[in-house]
Amino acid sequence: MKLNDVIDRSHALSRAYRVTSGRNFRLKDFEPDDTGKFDREDKPRAQEALVTGRQALAELQDRLYAQDQWALLLVFQAIDAAGKDSAIKHVMSGVNPQGCQVHSFKGPSSEEIDHDYLWRSMKAMPERGRIGIFNRSYYEELVVVRVHPELFAKQKLPRRVVHKGIWKERAEDICNMERYLGHNGTIIRKFFLQVSKKEQRKRFLERLDKPSKNWKFSAADLHERDYWGAYMNAFEDAIARTATKEAPWYVVPADHKWFTRIVVAATVIDALASLDLKYPKVDKAQRRELAAARKLLSS
Repeated sequence: MKLNDVIDRSHALSRAYRVTSGRNFRLKDFEPDDTGKFDREDKPRAQEALVTGRQALAELQDRLYAQDQWALLLVFQAIDAAGKDSAIKHVMSGVNPQGCQVHSFKGPSSEEIDHDYLWRSMKAMPERGRIGIFNRSYYEELVVVRVHPELFAKQKLPRRVVHKGIWKERAEDICNMERYLGHNGTIIRKFFLQVSKKEQRKRFLERLDKPSKNWKFSAADLHERDYWGAYMNAFEDAIARTATKEAPWYVVPADHKWFTRIVVAATVIDALASLDLKYPKVDKAQRRELAAARKLLSS
């Protein structure tokens, strides 16, 4: 399939899950088990689409790296067992590792706590020509800390800055930061992988039943499951407050991992295609150097 055809299909698929404004946004309008135009058991056709997407992604990423002007930041957020790791692994498997940087954000270190909450993320932003991937991100401050406000005590914040309007302030700060990055050539695409509570339970049980997956299970995951409703409300509010045309959210159905990967791949392809990426042109002086090199090698 030609690259332009893949780009057109990627644009059509990804836009169904794109959120560019929080007005009237509701998570319930997106179904976790949605598979678009694919039959739910149509994995072979889905796998073929993913392979085609990875080939297109590799070509576009090569142009991004060669042009060395733009950067792309991909932010992944989700509740436990939604499939962030596997989506990143399968979608980005064909990308040149030199042009891709992955950062997984856990609980903040003592050094990070002594700075503002955006500090550690800003240090990890992708360089020009690179794709940066955040597996969790600064959005944890609008979700986890909101669900567990006792975490504010660990951040050593002055009491006067912790007030009921802090979530609005932090969302505004994040929007301003993302706008700033956009003004400097970093485009942002944000993914919320929406898995159902039923499917999460199934995946937790699989981690318990399969020895090869035991290491993935944590009792803390079950504890966090008790806060399901609070997490969904926090994610919904965070997305509604920070969805913009320049840095849109994509609410990706995550009950079927094969479909999640297709939507993520389509979104990344669509994002890179929007940059009109081209290989650098060779000027006259460089062409003379190339001709001289060819002559030396041919002698």
